[in-house]
Amino acid sequence: MNEASILLVDDEPAILQMIETVLRKEGFASVARAHTAAEALSACENAAYDLIVLDVMLPDGSGVEICPFLRRMTDAPILFLSARASDFDKLTGFAVGGDDYVTKPFNPLEVVARIRALLRRSRKTEAVRPAAGASATVHDFGRFQVREEAGELWVEGRQVGCPSLVFQLLLFLCKHPNRFFSKSELYERVWGESSFGDDNTVMVHIHRIRERIEADPSQPEYLVNVRGMGYKLVRREDGYER
Repeated sequence: MNEASILLVDDEPAILQMIETVLRKEGFASVARAHTAAEALSACENAAYDLIVLDVMLPDGSGVEICPFLRRMTDAPILFLSARASDFDKLTGFAVGGDDYVTKPFNPLEVVARIRALLRRSRKTEAVRPAAGASATVHDFGRFQVREEAGELWVEGRQVGCPSLVFQLLLFLCKHPNRFFSKSELYERVWGESSFGDDNTVMVHIHRIRERIEADPSQPEYLVNVRGMGYKLVRREDGYER
């Protein structure tokens, strides 16, 4: 039995019933429903969920519009469902805080597989909580620090919220400073599977990191890229110059 708590948000009862039925058959016992954007926000205010499946088109708003508000309440992975299949729509979903994007019509077993993958990745961050008496590992880059066991990002002395996959990517780069990684390498090392053309996912998460650690995300000084090579996280004291 899977103990993860999942919130399904969709205004189509048939879709909710289909996904919930498959989830329960696959061992997920805690599944809640919301039919509107308002219900989704209320649900997250009153309960904690391990993952949210969020429809883009809702009767009282857009899943894309409410996603930033959900992000203020939870770091749980968010899986978008949408009939919109363009790259722009997918990138928009990632940019506002989504972690995955599935287009309609879909195979419910694929949705469950993606849910399992998101939960597995999310738990990687949860697993690095400090043990009693354990020494804390801090990756110090001057302007910001990553506290590994605590799963915390601090920027200029202030703790900054960081969704699980964003934190995992940042932590991986902190452990390998000044080393270039291609987008496909980062996907395989952090997401734990072959990229299969998911380069956009890495790009969006790179942008999310820059929004948090850079003074000017459009002119990054720490998380830099070189065309044709990839990305690397630079220690400023190591003498890197843009």
